[in-house]
Amino acid sequence: MRISALCEAGVIYVMTHDSIGLGEDGPTHQPIEHLASFRAMPNILMLRPADGNETAGAYKVAVVDRKRPSVLALSRQKLPQLPGTSIEGVEKGGYIISDNSSGNKPDVILIGTGSELEIAAKAGDELRKEGKAVRVVSFVSWELFDEQTEEYKESVLPKAVTARVSIEAGSTFGWQKIVGSQGKAIGIDRFGASAPAGKIYKEFGITAEAVIAAVKELI
Repeated sequence: MRISALCEAGVIYVMTHDSIGLGEDGPTHQPIEHLASFRAMPNILMLRPADGNETAGAYKVAVVDRKRPSVLALSRQKLPQLPGTSIEGVEKGGYIISDNSSGNKPDVILIGTGSELEIAAKAGDELRKEGKAVRVVSFVSWELFDEQTEEYKESVLPKAVTARVSIEAGSTFGWQKIVGSQGKAIGIDRFGASAPAGKIYKEFGITAEAVIAAVKELI
């Protein structure tokens, strides 16, 4: 994979079983550190789609880009089609899937990738019931987002909004770049464990409840 990035080869790598959702096979089969390692590699696109729309968008990006390899990190567990996702949004790397704020001034921004975007969306729904202005962002590809204009990046992640919470079932390494020094990154900074997917997500705190609790510490 490193050689293909170095050689500017437009290879498409389809990776499955992307984190702890694998469940019973345990930590040897739960690549909690791989997302961060691919994001650190020069000239490679790391894409973690959340549903069918985003998978189609990721594949489109990978087919069109002939100067660098692409990694599509797919989840093992079943995932719903989420309201607000789109093929076009993936091309921007990060985009808004829901927002009840006005004037580009949400109280908090929730950022999810892959299977955890559903968790971020659920947390957003609950927080809105409590009267909060919440923006939920799908952050499919850090590399693609970095390539957007400053105006676009500001429209998604306004600098003035420091209350940010990310959730990803992987290492939090690097997420401070996205959430900032005042935000919170929910993830897994140790090897996984053997348990059914639902149970292990709860045990590791990769839940909507954990996102809500983190938000309440910030605002």
